[in-house]
Amino acid sequence: MRSHHPSLKPVAATVSVLALGAGLTACGGTAADPNAKEVTVYSADGLKGEKGDGFYDKVFKDFEKKTGIKVNYVEAGSGATVQRLAREKMNTQADVVVTLPPFIQQADGKGLLQKYEPKGYDKVAAADRDPNGKWTSIVNNYFCFIYNKKQLKTPPESWQDLLDAKYRNKLQYSTPGVAGDGTAVVIKAMHDLGGTDQAMDYFKKLQANNVGPSSSTGQLAPKTAKGELLVANGDVQMNFANMKSMPDQGIFFPAAKKGGKPSTFALPYAAGLVKDAPHTENGKKFLDYLLSPEVQQEVSSVGGGFSSRTDVKATDANAKELEKIMKGVEIFEPDWQDIDKNLDTYIDAWKSATGS
Repeated sequence: MRSHHPSLKPVAATVSVLALGAGLTACGGTAADPNAKEVTVYSADGLKGEKGDGFYDKVFKDFEKKTGIKVNYVEAGSGATVQRLAREKMNTQADVVVTLPPFIQQADGKGLLQKYEPKGYDKVAAADRDPNGKWTSIVNNYFCFIYNKKQLKTPPESWQDLLDAKYRNKLQYSTPGVAGDGTAVVIKAMHDLGGTDQAMDYFKKLQANNVGPSSSTGQLAPKTAKGELLVANGDVQMNFANMKSMPDQGIFFPAAKKGGKPSTFALPYAAGLVKDAPHTENGKKFLDYLLSPEVQQEVSSVGGGFSSRTDVKATDANAKELEKIMKGVEIFEPDWQDIDKNLDTYIDAWKSATGS
């Protein structure tokens, strides 16, 4: 969701680690054994713990124990994940892709996904799954901003507050078009401020305070917690999950204007079966497992996120805290079809406005 680097980075899962060598290149790679007891997952970051204690860490371990199928895990930003899939289209390496809107729609538009409705697909809200069965949310999530609670007694109320000179070189957001959460900054600004032109005028002014580009949203949380930054962007799941190790960061949702209601929109981790996947059947089993009631029950308790299934009601301590965070926050639904279609135009406009 966020982006560590413009290219995919291999990360150790349970047993298998992918090397970015000949076997993973877009051409000249070796043919995969379709009967191998493995599944390769390309994913946006945020669900794997820094200390091996995240949602993915438990899911991968439990899935292997239950099925004997090892998980090969490769992590990057939302946009970089889809770019990698596209480069490998003639020699597909991934079986499952997990990324954020609008990049999951982008993957579908590039013909990188095949239809598969995992067990429990019908229990996911219509807004959180593809009507044609190409992808479904596995962890619900929401866009947010974070602030340093020690240095700021209260968070900024509105977009306008962020233009204050006290945030000069103390504010940073991840790069739109590269990071999912960075792209979300543009989407929310366009919604709140009344359109593309108004949002780009705003970003031009905000640039006076902005530290500069960051391909990783995840890197902004430690900087905010330490006070190097006062404000940064993020998402509720990621920032809530790391609050134990970074207690000085707080979550907030800027209103469109002073006195307005805080608002946000859903940014689900959406998963799809990759077209021409080398291990299609294992990919299906993995998607079924991700959406199973027992795993969905752990989305909040282990992952700090929101269950995708409407029939799973989490009551753990994390679920109760998350409910408090979202109380009174207005949720709007972006037009993902429009965003997918015009994303390049919006990103180009943002680059022009900020000189990036």
